[in-house]
Amino acid sequence: MRTAALIGLLSLALTSPTLAQQKLSSLPYRDPAQERHVLDIYVPEQKSTTARPVIFWIHGGGWQAGDKSDVGLKPAVAAQKNMLFVSTNYRLLPHVTMEELIDDVAAALGWVRRNIAAHGGDPDRIIVGGHSAGAQLAAILCTDERWLAKYDVPLASLKGCIPVDGDTYDIPRIIATAEHRQMLYGGKMFTFGHRQKFGNDPEKHVSFSAVSHVAKDKHIPPFLLLYFSGNPDTYAQARRLADVLEAAGIPAKAFGKGNTNHSQLNDDLGKPDDPATVEYLQFIDRALQ
Repeated sequence: MRTAALIGLLSLALTSPTLAQQKLSSLPYRDPAQERHVLDIYVPEQKSTTARPVIFWIHGGGWQAGDKSDVGLKPAVAAQKNMLFVSTNYRLLPHVTMEELIDDVAAALGWVRRNIAAHGGDPDRIIVGGHSAGAQLAAILCTDERWLAKYDVPLASLKGCIPVDGDTYDIPRIIATAEHRQMLYGGKMFTFGHRQKFGNDPEKHVSFSAVSHVAKDKHIPPFLLLYFSGNPDTYAQARRLADVLEAAGIPAKAFGKGNTNHSQLNDDLGKPDDPATVEYLQFIDRALQ
């Protein structure tokens, strides 16, 4: 089907009356829970005869900022598709280490798997997504099974992964790229850049990179990597991870959108005339077949 026709169908769907949702706010996912150990669940109010698939969303903010409320139109789009939408907070740098930060997100996903059935969700049909820093976190959870194994979440329960405009799927490469650029053009070297955020240790840089953990027969889910085509770093990183996934026989697509920017790409997901939204919804449909 042509792109114009797809956008027309999408426009028709998303301009229909908005489906009512119940928002369950700031549910704690750890015990005891700190202030940022909370998540929101958006539940469509219409009845469903079957357990609903779940989108688990991780906000961005450079691992130092951001909030679970930064979801834009995504919960409404999930409701249109009879899905639950979950958005989580997590503790932030520099107050915790990167290990603790990732473990928070893994714990939140573990809570979802244990508890989402009580809200009408299907714990075996979860799609993980995130923007910017959240894209790195989504990618590492969907490739390095050690994080989720601690919380009894098998990779097989993840049906798809949607990282949006991340630049840290191969951390050693982005560190080398960014620092070489600074050196060439006389820029000041970073005091809290990717090198420091990810532990200032080459082994950690490799370990926190999704590309390091891709392998056949691990039940790694299909990937849709969305990126802003005007950013050479997110373009290169999306293509790098997609190539590694495809080499391992894992379905992956990297889709670049122009005429946007890092934040707008994420904010526009759900708009009926948005080409990235078309890719997003088509991917969800394929992943849940």
